[in-house]
Amino acid sequence: MLITFLQRTLWLVALVAAQMMVFNYVHLFGYATPLPYVYLLLIFPLGTARWSIMLWGFVCGLLCDFVSLTMGIGAASMTLAAFVQPLLLKYMAPKDAVDNMQASFHELSFWGYVRYSGILTFIFSATYFLLLSSSFFHLYDFTIAFTSSWILTLILCLAIERVRGGKHHAKES
Repeated sequence: MLITFLQRTLWLVALVAAQMMVFNYVHLFGYATPLPYVYLLLIFPLGTARWSIMLWGFVCGLLCDFVSLTMGIGAASMTLAAFVQPLLLKYMAPKDAVDNMQASFHELSFWGYVRYSGILTFIFSATYFLLLSSSFFHLYDFTIAFTSSWILTLILCLAIERVRGGKHHAKES
């Protein structure tokens, strides 16, 4: 359990640091800003208590808000995505999946993992950019920023999973 906590803490620190030092300064075509810290939610195994995932998501979002000056938008978006994550993973997991199955290319298949991470990053990105724009007066700008950022975030999360190996399994939640 301590090892799992330390691994998650390391992921949280690494993702927040990457957001702070690199991704906050990336604005492709003036719209697309990657938000790969949502990857933290993708690594929680099936059977993890929802309150635990939501707490980790809230803390990660709050830290990113602090370094990005986004006033709670990241925390709210991560908390909502964390609320949905257990339901989504349970729905996407194979019927014979064990309680500690962690989503990966290996466990869900390539396209299964793309679907799982695509839906979760979609929920996160949609919430993030809806709260950021806080109106529909600039629907065109919102649509371009949301869509391009979602795609860029998804690509980064898939790349992180590919580099990570995608075959790691959590021992405990």
